[in-house]
Amino acid sequence: MSLTKDQILRADDLPREQVDVPEWGGSVFVRTMTGAERDAFEQSIADDSGRNLANLRARLAVLAVVDADGERLFADSDALSLGNKSAAALSRIFNVAQRLNALTNADVEELEKNSAAGQSADSTSA
Repeated sequence: MSLTKDQILRADDLPREQVDVPEWGGSVFVRTMTGAERDAFEQSIADDSGRNLANLRARLAVLAVVDADGERLFADSDALSLGNKSAAALSRIFNVAQRLNALTNADVEELEKNSAAGQSADSTSA
């Protein structure tokens, strides 16, 4: 069966999974990122200076933690605040988000290689 544009755009293709977070006294939903969110996340890892792993767990969590309807709970700007929460809680969310989004350690390493390969010795980027 060949899909139509409308069928593709209406498809519920962002599965979510409920994750218990006892440190926060409840649970959250973690979902698959959209294509645009994934691209932005990858770009944030492979910035101009190389691999940027600072606050990685919180940066992924703000993109993947959603309410029961699949709407994001956090804005990108919440990553710093969220990064101050429990490392155990963030790791639990990160692990589920990593699995749901097929984001492997090899993906991060590949982004690092691509970022380093794109730089030249006379680069003026800060």
